[in-house]
Amino acid sequence: MAAKQPAMSPSDLPVADVLDRATGPRRDEADELLALFGEISGERPVVWAGRIIGFGEFEYRYESGRRGRSPLLAFAPGPTKHTIYLVNDFSERWPDLMPLLGNHRVSKACLYLTRLTGVDRTALRTLLERSLAETRLQASD
Repeated sequence: MAAKQPAMSPSDLPVADVLDRATGPRRDEADELLALFGEISGERPVVWAGRIIGFGEFEYRYESGRRGRSPLLAFAPGPTKHTIYLVNDFSERWPDLMPLLGNHRVSKACLYLTRLTGVDRTALRTLLERSLAETRLQASD
């Protein structure tokens, strides 16, 4: 019997299928995010876990010894919001950028944007660049 693939792994699912989960004006925003993430990362997009568009890849290891793979930078478009995956505690690391993003919510490693309307693109780009640099630094340890 073949080993079960980890939930967070790359797939052959077409990127367009995931982009199409965003509807109405969010669909054009998903295309904008796709271009921005590709430009910042220099990587091609790959679908992870059937719903996340990831750019690049790194392997992590917890102190417990558990290992996994993850995209360097990623987002998931959806019908009600865009979820952007960033380095842990990004909002505490870079509080200077958070007020500039406009209407948003955060969790430990995710930025949730209902719409890109009103989002300062320079602040978003800086946040993505900082997160990518920090992730690459952690991946090289």
